[in-house]
Amino acid sequence: MSKKPFVFKQFTINQDKCAMKIGTDAVLLGAWTPIDLNPFSILDIGAGTGVIALMLAQRSFAQLIDGIEIDDSAYEQCVDNFEQSDWGDRLFCYHASLEEFVDEIDDKYDLIVSNPPFYSEDYKSDNNSRDLARFQDAMPFDHLVESVSKLLSKNGTFCVVIPFKEEPHFIELASQVNLYPNNILHIKGNPTSEIKRSLIEFSFRKSEIQKEELIIEIDRHKYTEDYINLTKDFYLKM
Repeated sequence: MSKKPFVFKQFTINQDKCAMKIGTDAVLLGAWTPIDLNPFSILDIGAGTGVIALMLAQRSFAQLIDGIEIDDSAYEQCVDNFEQSDWGDRLFCYHASLEEFVDEIDDKYDLIVSNPPFYSEDYKSDNNSRDLARFQDAMPFDHLVESVSKLLSKNGTFCVVIPFKEEPHFIELASQVNLYPNNILHIKGNPTSEIKRSLIEFSFRKSEIQKEELIIEIDRHKYTEDYINLTKDFYLKM
């Protein structure tokens, strides 16, 4: 994977210190997350490079955009990326575990986002940082949703990207803490592939679930109009 900086239209992400590089999942979540309720405060759980928080800083007028990152190197990189952006005065990263953060923070957030680790298989690599970023046991889904339920404001929303196969399980876990899906976007790599990812918006409000599908490519590197429209404010070549 490339260690080169990833240049977006309005900001640059350095990623040489991060185990997990910029990926489609994070960009999709940053571009798709609904902000029509004009959140004042945003929290990115497991901020990594800071890309999702930076995308939301570009898209919104939120005055307070916080990230949490437990990995030492990723935390340093996130802080650096925040400081080098045009929105450094609105962005802050905490070096903490989610558990520590929940215990210490009394604030509630209007919008919470997370691109959580989700390889729950037994396989581990020799890279501890990459394992921490990628494996579900570093931040189990039940711990994530329970923490979100404590940090989210009464009328707030929580947006997450997960593997499609995990969707029923994740929705069930969220319902146990009174978080309910309102919008779901299913992601397919191409027209004939299976659904790969689920982007889900939750709130404390039950509603009819609005479901949509997004296909990324028609052919290799030939992107669909829907994908271009979603990401064109960020990718240089869109």
